[in-house]
Amino acid sequence: MDKKKSFLNIAVAMIFRVCILVCTLVVRRFLIKYIGNEANGLDSLYASIIGFLSVAELGIGTAITFCMYKPIIAGNNEKVTALYCLFKKLYLIIGLVILVGGCAILPLLPYLARGYNAGNINIYYTFVLMLISVVLTYAFSAKISLINAYKNNYISTAIQSGGHVLQYVLQIVVLVVTQSFVLYLWCRIIAVALQWAVTEIISRKKHGEIINGRNKIDSETKAEVVKNVKAMFMHKIGDVLVNTADSIIISAFIGVVILGKYSNYTTIVVAMNSTIILFFTPLTSIIGHMLIEESSETVQRYYKFIYVFNYIIGCIFYLGYYAVIDNLVTLCFGTELELGKTVSFIITLNYFIQFMKSATGLFRDSSGTFYNDRWKPLFEGILNVGLSIGFVYLFGYLWGEDYAIVGVIVATIITNLTICHIVEPYVLHKYAFHLSPKKYYIRNYIYIAIFAVALVALHFSMITSGNQWVEMFANGGISLAFSFGISALVILCDKNFRHYMMGFLRKLKNRGNTKQSIAVAETVGDIETASNGLEEIPKAEDDLPQESL
Repeated sequence: MDKKKSFLNIAVAMIFRVCILVCTLVVRRFLIKYIGNEANGLDSLYASIIGFLSVAELGIGTAITFCMYKPIIAGNNEKVTALYCLFKKLYLIIGLVILVGGCAILPLLPYLARGYNAGNINIYYTFVLMLISVVLTYAFSAKISLINAYKNNYISTAIQSGGHVLQYVLQIVVLVVTQSFVLYLWCRIIAVALQWAVTEIISRKKHGEIINGRNKIDSETKAEVVKNVKAMFMHKIGDVLVNTADSIIISAFIGVVILGKYSNYTTIVVAMNSTIILFFTPLTSIIGHMLIEESSETVQRYYKFIYVFNYIIGCIFYLGYYAVIDNLVTLCFGTELELGKTVSFIITLNYFIQFMKSATGLFRDSSGTFYNDRWKPLFEGILNVGLSIGFVYLFGYLWGEDYAIVGVIVATIITNLTICHIVEPYVLHKYAFHLSPKKYYIRNYIYIAIFAVALVALHFSMITSGNQWVEMFANGGISLAFSFGISALVILCDKNFRHYMMGFLRKLKNRGNTKQSIAVAETVGDIETASNGLEEIPKAEDDLPQESL
């Protein structure tokens, strides 16, 4: 495994994501302050509609990087060039399809934005601006995928995240100076155009021979690409129907104002989730290469380790999210925009359950087994939409309108637990690891149950205070105590995880000792003796028994 690029990809992604998280909160605060919560709801609705249209992407990004692994490793630049030319054409077609689809939806906007009353905003013009900002990204998406296929995710992350930071800075200035929702959306277009320019310069400098090539794809490779794209298309439909549809259903059946409040909670949790998910996504191409170069046993050991790490990180962040979210929303957006505690509880549980798919999804995309469960997302999405609409009325009838939004989220939890957490691990274990997933199922549902119990216990352990800051930091500290307790329990019970961590720590210690020896040797002139020590540093894997991880 290319650990240097793994750490570089993760480090760069984490730094930028923290910046984006802060900027996102500041921009949303200024949007609500200077234009209003209805504009905030419209912004979220537009993003959800365009996310729904992006099903046209067919998941090509994942298919691109997967198909390029083998020719890149083999040094077959002609095949890489042929793949790039094919994907470039596909991306341009996709952008056109999304543009046409977005224009077709324009007449439906008044029906989707239920309860919208702010007549000073032209919903048709502002939606088109948002649509253009998204369509432009497909002009350079093939180059971004090419950069990622060479394991240089840190470059694409720097370009895209840098563009987002610039966008947020421009939006803050525009909101303060002009209070214009139109100019606010124009900032997105400007930022995307700059991303496009930088991507063109860097990609042509690093991979100019491939980008300028005109090779045609062979029939066998084309058949493989079509196969993978069809599979990812089904996954894309499922993702859209599960995640994006929720916001559209809330806006259409409950109201755009409630969607604005709900989006404040989800903006924070999505920003947090996209930050911690960066522990995993930059590893996709790394693991894709490892699956080709390493043994099946080595891959399984990494998977088990990453799964436990996935759970520990999830407990720390999502328990912390529940502890501070209400205070954070109040401090950032105002007291009148809070939702009930039941809503924040269900949101936390829902996103944690989705986050627990990260390790499995990472290895699924890297191994190409997404083809084997291609029908799963479709059933998942249809079930989620049906349950969401039904639960909106059921929960509203049983417990009042305030609980209608809870019904939408509960539907997503049910579909995740009964479909995603069963089918995805089954396919990965059967086709990639050639093992039974039975042990995984038992451990996975036990871990989720432990988190749910801890979430309930945290709820009754939290304190209340007249000072929002005191309450937030106190409850945040309580959540850390819960999460560290769970983490310690998991580590104590998982011998494989302990072995791997101990091997990693020993490697760091040996490197530190070696660097110290080199410094001393340089002082006395005995460089040769110190250099010999470098060859004696054991690899982390060498410190572990074969059954570890």
